Amino acid sequence: MPETASRPVPKIASLKTFAVRMPFVDGGAGTGGTPSRWHELDMVLVRVEDEDGHVGWGEAFAYFCLEPVRAAVERMIAPFVVGERIDDIAAWNMGIQKKLHLFGRYGITLFALSGVDIALWDLAAKRQGLPLWRLFGAAENTEQPAYASLVRYGDADLVAQQCRRALDLGYRLVKLHEVEPVVIARARQAIGTDVPLMVDANCAWSVEEAKALAPVFRENNVFWVEEPVFPPDDYAAMIALEAAGIPVGTGENASTAFDFSRVIQSVSYPQPSMTKAGGVSEFVRITEACRVAGKTPMPHTPYFGPGYFATLALLPLMPAQTLVEYLFVDPEAWIAETPRPEGGKLRSSSRSGIGFAPDPEVLERYAVKS
Repeated sequence: MPETASRPVPKIASLKTFAVRMPFVDGGAGTGGTPSRWHELDMVLVRVEDEDGHVGWGEAFAYFCLEPVRAAVERMIAPFVVGERIDDIAAWNMGIQKKLHLFGRYGITLFALSGVDIALWDLAAKRQGLPLWRLFGAAENTEQPAYASLVRYGDADLVAQQCRRALDLGYRLVKLHEVEPVVIARARQAIGTDVPLMVDANCAWSVEEAKALAPVFRENNVFWVEEPVFPPDDYAAMIALEAAGIPVGTGENASTAFDFSRVIQSVSYPQPSMTKAGGVSEFVRITEACRVAGKTPMPHTPYFGPGYFATLALLPLMPAQTLVEYLFVDPEAWIAETPRPEGGKLRSSSRSGIGFAPDPEVLERYAVKS
């Protein structure tokens, strides 16, 4: 935010982190793509407060890396925040990237920066009493289709059961995290021919293996194949898959708009993650680059904290074709009054900031003690 004639932007008085571990159920075994059973959502929430008492909230990606992410926020980012007047958050973000590039421009460094950036933007919008999307010139909040993002089950019967449950709840788009053709086919059978189906392989195949599966994708009318190959930044491989007629989505493991310039050139569906790519500042740059390139951003958002709220808060900046991911699990509790799909759609909030207000009792009950 620019300085006013009367007084400069207030200084940031404090930055605090809250480590939260929220159990969830998904109807499956919770194995397949994580170091151990995945049945808890790890969150590092970031709270910034300025000298006038305004508060902003953010979230740093922390699945299976909660402790180092929290330490990175507190030791690497906080010293560049507390006591500072940050009137141009995007410029501040780029300045921090330059200062911290020695520690890597991906992974935990960017997770930590993302969380603080989100909190600063939430704070900036709250200072003006406006929803975040208004700060970027959008005229009104919007509603977008949401898709049920199923976890990996590895079992055709379970997948069919969860697909039918998603349809019963009003979803009209489904994404699998499956790699076996028989399971993918069973899901298509369960949802019928008219419901778009996406497949996220989490980098399971080589480019040759993915190409060999092209008939499976065609027969089951797969809308996109997500992260088909390892490594996730093998953009030449994804260009080859697109040339072979396989529409690709990728980007959850990419960071910054610079990295996304290669994603956008390579695939049909760029997928920025608010809590990984660099927060609001980089997310906005990425969506604008998608617009210029004629690509549709498909946000990666399998979380329920401020990162999810911030993604929804920027829906008015995205095209009508954008689909919003909703992780198809049931948390034991909600960290805040959380927007959930209604009739298979999600809406941006008209509340100030990103619309996030945590429940103090839930924060305390599920806190990870240091």
